Amino acid sequence: MSKPVVYIDGKEGTTGLQIYDRLSARKDIALLLIDEEKRKDTMERKKCINAADMVFLCLPDAAAKEAVELIENPDTRVIDASTAHRTAEGWDYGFAELSPAHRAAIARSKRVANPGCHASGLIAAVYPLVQGGILPRDFPLTAYSLTGYSGGGKKMIAEYEDASRDLRHESCRIYGTNLRHKHLPEMQKICGLAQPPLFSPIVGDYYKGMATTVLLPGFSAEKIWTCLSRHYEGQRLVSVAPLGGDENVIYSNALAGKDTLRLSVCGHEGQTAVTALFDNLGKGASGAAVQNMNLMLGFEETAGLSL
Repeated sequence: MSKPVVYIDGKEGTTGLQIYDRLSARKDIALLLIDEEKRKDTMERKKCINAADMVFLCLPDAAAKEAVELIENPDTRVIDASTAHRTAEGWDYGFAELSPAHRAAIARSKRVANPGCHASGLIAAVYPLVQGGILPRDFPLTAYSLTGYSGGGKKMIAEYEDASRDLRHESCRIYGTNLRHKHLPEMQKICGLAQPPLFSPIVGDYYKGMATTVLLPGFSAEKIWTCLSRHYEGQRLVSVAPLGGDENVIYSNALAGKDTLRLSVCGHEGQTAVTALFDNLGKGASGAAVQNMNLMLGFEETAGLSL
């Protein structure tokens, strides 16, 4: 039986390179590589896209939409890492651990939208609570998310790693202050919320790692922990830390280099904070994309991933 042919459109970007790193040593797929001089040639890209069984789109939103329009082969399957299709009709949301229905939809899908990094953390915490009837759909959610600077792509990486950089980069940078972050629509839709969360993203002076925290006043930490623990029981890539651990601090880069996500529940009877710890380039991007590919092609779900 021939190996599935896989093409990464936009391999030169941060997400594309990370996907390539996870796939390059695998023997169960055949990676299709475009001529470096033709990587921006539309017709050459079109040939590669239609010759592939699986295509990763690691492109800006507009370019991702254009790439989908190039598909003529009815058997070509797509995983889009951009924001372009995360709430679009006809696309399945690529977070398998949310429910058996999500996992089954991904496995049979030809069009999968890879989740956003910040969105992955919030949705991992909130979706089970809404589905479990603990968190009302109209609850005024507040959340913040600390990420390494690699989440900003090559331009931001260069900005932070420049030896003559602005000294302000040594402090945390709060951005998205218009409170209209591009991940809000998928947070609201996937969790089934009546309104988008009040969300504040923050970039720190470190390469990768993410900590997304949802604040839940009026909720018991034990009840929240029980719901999340039951929901993710048996999952290999998403877990829930024991309640009331010895360490009373959380480091946002604790799972850097891993493709897993861990939820930590902190608080008491009347106030709870849930923090999702993961790598913004792992379960927040490229690791999740490879996991989705594994499901779509019938491979072991964690193949090529770092646990």
